[in-house]
Order: sequence, then C-alpha cells, then structure tokens
Amino acid sequence: MASTAAIPDLDRLRPAGTKRSSKRDLIVNVFLKQEGHLSADDLVVLIKRADQRISRATVYRTLQWMEEAGIARKVDFGEGRFRFEHSYRHPRHFHLICKTCNRSYEFLSSDIESLVEEVAAARAFTARQSVVQIYGTCDACSTGHAPEESSNSELLFARDALRIAIATERSGMEFYGRGVKLVKDPRAREIFRKLATEEVHHLTTLEARYEELLRQDPLLESRPTFLFFKGAANGLFAAGTDQLRRDGVDDLEAYRIGIRCERGSHRFFKRYGERFEDSEGKQVFLEFAEEEREHLELLIREYRALVKRQRDTGHKPLGAPKRQGAGGRAKARARAASR
Repeated sequence: MASTAAIPDLDRLRPAGTKRSSKRDLIVNVFLKQEGHLSADDLVVLIKRADQRISRATVYRTLQWMEEAGIARKVDFGEGRFRFEHSYRHPRHFHLICKTCNRSYEFLSSDIESLVEEVAAARAFTARQSVVQIYGTCDACSTGHAPEESSNSELLFARDALRIAIATERSGMEFYGRGVKLVKDPRAREIFRKLATEEVHHLTTLEARYEELLRQDPLLESRPTFLFFKGAANGLFAAGTDQLRRDGVDDLEAYRIGIRCERGSHRFFKRYGERFEDSEGKQVFLEFAEEEREHLELLIREYRALVKRQRDTGHKPLGAPKRQGAGGRAKARARAASR
C-alpha cells in the first residue's frame, strides 16, 4: 500500500555546506511513498525502477543520511538484516512480529511507555530509545484467514487520537451537564453551563475532523487499534461524573472534581502529544491539551472566587470545622463571658 506521508523540506534537513542532490531527493521521495518496513535491498530495487543510473552505494549512503536526519528509523526483526521505516511525521511505535510469515504489525501503548520510564527511573538510567518487539504467530497464520492489509500508521494514529479526544469531550459534556443540575450558586451554574456548551462545540469540530479523515481511507474505521491508552476509552471525565453522583457533593466539591479532571486531561494530552513525532495525531493531542489548560485555569479562578464569596457572606467552605470539640466550646464560652 502506498503511503500518504508528507514529503519533508529536504533543503532544511540537508547538512550545512552540502549541495542539493537530485538523486538523494528521488530516493527520499520513493522511500516515503512506501508503507511498511524496507530493507536496503528492497529500496535499491525500487530506485532502479525509477532510475537505473543510481548506484547501490548511493542508496546506502542516502539511507544513512535519512536515519541521521530523522526521516528513516532502523529496526531489527531478527532476520539477520536491518529494515527501515518512516520516522518523519510517523509516530514512534512498537511491533508485533509473526515468526511464521515475518509480517510485522505496529502499535503504541501508554502503559508500556510508562513501565519503561518507571524501570529506567528506578535504576537512575537515562533512556534514549526504547524498542519493544513481541514475537509470535499472527491471526492469519493461526487461522488461515487472509492476512491483515497493511495500513498507513499516520492515518491510524490520527484516527485513534481523535477517538480518544472525542470520548473525552463526550465525557466532559456529560460531566458539566450534570454539574449544571447539581450546583446551587448562580455563578457556578453559569460556569458549568458555559463549559458544557464549549464541550458540545468542540465535539462537533472533532467529529467533523474524524469524518474527513475517514474519507482518506474507506476502510480506516475497521482497521485495528494503533494507540492503546488504558482508561481513555470511556473519556477522562467518566470517573468525575460518577463522583458527582455521590451524596454530599456541594458547589466547591463539584469545582474540585472538575479541576482534578481537567488537570488530569491536560497532563495526559500534553505529556503524550509532546512525545510524538510531528503528525496530525500529535497536533490533535497538543490542541486538546491547550483547550484543557484553559478550562483548568477558568475552574481554578472560579473556585477561588466562590470561596471568597462564601467567606464574605459568612458561609464556611467545605472542609472548615463544622463544630467545635469540648475544649473549643469551653474557650468560646470563656471568650463570650469576658466580653
């Protein structure tokens, strides 16, 4: 399957002091139009079809240059030779490798990323690159079904990023909608209604973006999951909505729950968005992180304003002592008697 990967600005990537090479440009363009993992020999065959005059040595040197420039990534599937995959606008990922047919399948998992970080931190180890390859037998080889058709990882990445963002917007819409019915303070009700309305608008935009993505590949909806994020499938506000259903949740507690949800959502999308290579999926995560940051700052300001209003009216905020102990009552009586 041909790739739809964007062609990089080779003038910007070319090392200082080197001249432009039409041969190298051709090799890069041919490489980025392929999907999957190519050996150096695979690329030589493709280049020879395009231009017989380009030598094997030129292809090898260009592959090395592409790796150094961040256009290609070298992978080892245990075949005794290296293969190369896109890394320009192509998310870093892990592989499932079938030892029967030698096909590989890509995926990304936040749980694996977190575990690698945890292990490295525990050993005070500075990790520069992580490679996870799971060997086994694919479904096609196990069952005799037709093998899974190769697909564009960048489209899968964008699709799954949008799915996570859409699920989060839906859960946020439900959270703030429930908050509108719960809070008693008029200003708090206005803020929850405002955020619920914004979630509706954001959701509409994201769903339109998702439909546009599906038009690029009619089978995209049915292709396997690429991004695995534990706890994100139901939306990052789902737990907060459940907390609003508990007895005894007042306006301040509703704000606090919203702040925790927005802070967690902001950190989630910012953390992973900054890790991804430049791509539409990365853009979705970073845009969403910025929206969540704005919501978080609004909720913090309104929470503080409500605390101040309640203090000014003599209402004790949640968490203040509701009654004095025996010692406190005795001191109060003593103060009253002395006045």
